[in-house]
Amino acid sequence: MKITFVSNYINHHQMPFSKAMCAQPEVEYTFIQTEPMEEERVRMGWQQSEDLPFLKLYYREPEKCKALIAESDVVIFGGCEDESYIAERLQSGKPVIRYSERLYKEGQWKALSPRGLYKKYQDHVRYRNAQVYLLCSGAYVADDFHIIRAYPDKMFRWGYFPETKHYDLNQLMEGKGSGEERSISILWAARMIDWKHPELVVRTAHYLKQKGIDFHLTMAGGGEMEEEIHRLAEELKLTDCMSFPGFCSPQKVRSLMEQADIYLVTSDRGEGWGAVVNEAMNSGCAVVADHMIGAVPYLIRHGENGMIYRDKDHSKLFEQTAWLAQDRSRCRKLGEQAYRTITEEWNPENAAACLMELLGKLGLDSRSGVGLGTLITPTGPCSPAPVVAEKKLYGYLMKEHR
Repeated sequence: MKITFVSNYINHHQMPFSKAMCAQPEVEYTFIQTEPMEEERVRMGWQQSEDLPFLKLYYREPEKCKALIAESDVVIFGGCEDESYIAERLQSGKPVIRYSERLYKEGQWKALSPRGLYKKYQDHVRYRNAQVYLLCSGAYVADDFHIIRAYPDKMFRWGYFPETKHYDLNQLMEGKGSGEERSISILWAARMIDWKHPELVVRTAHYLKQKGIDFHLTMAGGGEMEEEIHRLAEELKLTDCMSFPGFCSPQKVRSLMEQADIYLVTSDRGEGWGAVVNEAMNSGCAVVADHMIGAVPYLIRHGENGMIYRDKDHSKLFEQTAWLAQDRSRCRKLGEQAYRTITEEWNPENAAACLMELLGKLGLDSRSGVGLGTLITPTGPCSPAPVVAEKKLYGYLMKEHR
């Protein structure tokens, strides 16, 4: 079976899934990269891997890539705006599995735009009855597409699948903490830009210090708000309990996660997925995260394998972090469950297996025996994506996980 994945560029969040697809029996898998990686991503330490055996570069071999897109049994498409790559395939009625982050990161009021609606009709709605399906990379995707009436009963949970590391769990958990006295270690790692809200991390540290909690908080990253964040930390007299190592490579960030007890994810709705959530959970961190981050409702079960606070309710962010910092056993329990969530369910290998089963269930894989297994879990990759109104999702999550 020939499966082709088309996206703007491959990165360390997609390579593990691609390698898992290559390991599927009787599958000829190719990743087509449509453009070179952005320079900003390269400066941040993202790898440029143009020599992978399954990778083809559209900008170097356009005709070969066009032919591959046309002749593949299934094409997975997403990550770039240019529909021309799959236009002919869509018009011919051949199967396409689209994947997408949410449509309306700025707000669902954008759905009222006539120009936007016409574009959505051209790209999505007119294929509602065709062999076109949607992998939802985030919990808010299904509702966004439901608003425009696209892909009815054809939307499935999806996401990003960074490398899954397997540890001796007891050893991993025992190695966490900061300094000789092993004070609680808290980590935040991201670009310091407005919608990732690094200022909330400093405010969290201030709250903890006022409470007399023994902790050390590391903020890894840089960006347009970096000077502002450093200045705020100094004004609040936090330099003795905070450190700022600057931009770190993905490998260094994972090392910091392995040492951290708590991981904070303070982005707002602009975070379509948030692969750091996967990575922090895989590293045994107790994650405290904003509910509007795309990955959070799929990956975190509040109070079981992490903590979720309502977007803009900053007092809950402070309180939940303080609660975990003062209860090491609870913090450890959440971290252990987070680790199991990734290693047992939300990982590249399981995602590839579940995708193959989904193709069988959809009748897109004609190989004998495919589609008869039970790999698809009720809440894991490729399970049906629930359509829950954005305004109701926080309440839905709290009710589901209480």
